Amino acid sequence: MKQLFTIVLILFINACSAQQPYKRTVKLMGSRFDITVVAEDTITSNEHIEIAIGEIERIEKLISSWDKNSQTSEINKNAGIKPVKVDAELFDLIERAIGISKLTDGAFDISYASMDRIWKFDGSMTKMPSEEEIRISISKVGYKNISLDKSNSTVFLKTKGMKIGFGAIGKGYAADMAKDLLISKGVTSGIINASGDMNTWGKQPNGSEWKVAITNPLNKNQAFAILPISNSAVVTSGNYEKYVDFNGKRFTHIIDPRTGYPSSGIISVTVFAPKAELADALATSVFVMGKEAGLDRINQLPKIECIIIDDKGNIIKSKNIEIDKL
Repeated sequence: MKQLFTIVLILFINACSAQQPYKRTVKLMGSRFDITVVAEDTITSNEHIEIAIGEIERIEKLISSWDKNSQTSEINKNAGIKPVKVDAELFDLIERAIGISKLTDGAFDISYASMDRIWKFDGSMTKMPSEEEIRISISKVGYKNISLDKSNSTVFLKTKGMKIGFGAIGKGYAADMAKDLLISKGVTSGIINASGDMNTWGKQPNGSEWKVAITNPLNKNQAFAILPISNSAVVTSGNYEKYVDFNGKRFTHIIDPRTGYPSSGIISVTVFAPKAELADALATSVFVMGKEAGLDRINQLPKIECIIIDDKGNIIKSKNIEIDKL
């Protein structure tokens, strides 16, 4: 679950500049989007924000598994039956998602949508699911059973009842695409914040970089660091509000698609990457992999950094990240 309060945008507006940031908050893809563009006047900024909204709505229609008319729904309906021809854009997104699955040893998997929801994080659970229930719940999950035919642009889910979903990558992808479209329209600076999936470009009107404050979720009223972000994305995922406790151990709502068991030991992950799509997927993956394995994998990736906060409140960062502590 993305937590809006874990990333606070720091705006330094130059009152003498003709340009200034204009921001609008809208609900898209079932989530809050904060769209900020730097422009000379309200009319121009509104035109640019409408362009971004239109692009995000277009992507939602393409990737939504709730819309029965979407290509994603068509793929799911034909699982175990036949391949489905899709647009190149959706095909490429699925191909990249599978690449991230391979990179994270299956910790990230868009076929998680096949999972039976046996874990409840609404206070109704009184005991852990049995090993058999957990095994059955993930029986249709597995990115290796997603078959792609690039020459025909088709996607085939090999197992009947299998499903794919873009909950852990879709908003990041939408933020990337909205950013790219605005840049192509001549918007020189702005931010797309998709419920914690933040993508920036350009600089503030006074020439300084955009900055984010990182907040420790165990002390939400105080940020522990400020970091500049320039033409890149930052995603924070938190799971400290949805969890269950059994036998003295806390289990949170981010489930390992390989085992069916919830992740544990981490309460917040912030990932910095060139694209929000990748940062989104890696933030989820680090939760599942755990702080040691997750940090090791991040440290092997170029231009990727992360900050992990474990369930004891300890702050762990990747090797190349520099934090300006408050």
